[in-house]
Amino acid sequence: MDDELVERFLRDGFVKIEGAFPRRVAEDCARLLWRETGYDPLDPGTWKDPVYWVPGMAQGPFAAAANTPVLHEAFDLLVGEGRWEPRYSLGTFPLRFPHPREPDDAGWHIEGSYLPEGESWYFANLRSKDRALLMLFLFSEVTEDDAPTRIRVGSHLDVPPLLAPYGEAGVSGLEIAPRLVEATAHRPLAHATGRPGDVYLCHPFLVHAAQPHHGTRPRFMAQPPLLPAVPYELRRPDGDYSAVEFAIRRGLARED
Repeated sequence: MDDELVERFLRDGFVKIEGAFPRRVAEDCARLLWRETGYDPLDPGTWKDPVYWVPGMAQGPFAAAANTPVLHEAFDLLVGEGRWEPRYSLGTFPLRFPHPREPDDAGWHIEGSYLPEGESWYFANLRSKDRALLMLFLFSEVTEDDAPTRIRVGSHLDVPPLLAPYGEAGVSGLEIAPRLVEATAHRPLAHATGRPGDVYLCHPFLVHAAQPHHGTRPRFMAQPPLLPAVPYELRRPDGDYSAVEFAIRRGLARED
């Protein structure tokens, strides 16, 4: 299973870990998120916006969700043992609600991970500075009607050649977005659907997008980064590349 998981990650740019954390933990997290919104779970008339952003949450259930043995094992497989930092909070939550108004954040993109001085938009570079993985934690049932994140399967392999010319300084996600859209348009589409407790572990260069909510149930999800303990390296004398590094090299078609 370890080899299969890594191979799927290299091919598709993501893997879905079903039941990565207990459903009861997901339910505890969802209750805390509802409290943050001020909305009534039983009254859709109170759901005022298509997206409600909740800042970082670090209560016990969120720390428990991010630190299960199955997730730690997967982090070791994809990022490398000792090369990632444990998480005890889960970043910002884009909670999506059924709503007649379209969201304004549904464009195709990769996640930026660092903010250079004087810039207002997050940057990414070829070594994925400050981001080891993109993760999607599901805290509600998510079907194709419930605004699942859209994924361009295999798009992580198209991105390295686009980032390479920008060197270590990198490029803002806003600047490179049009080229990402064009370069990955041929890729098949997948949706991050699943049950509470499922987690998608994604390559940092996976091209993805939000979408309008056409269902009836709110979608509760977190999309935190897994932070690196050491920077990614694309030229290792010992050849001990992580799956993320190997995928970047594959995208660059390096053979050395």
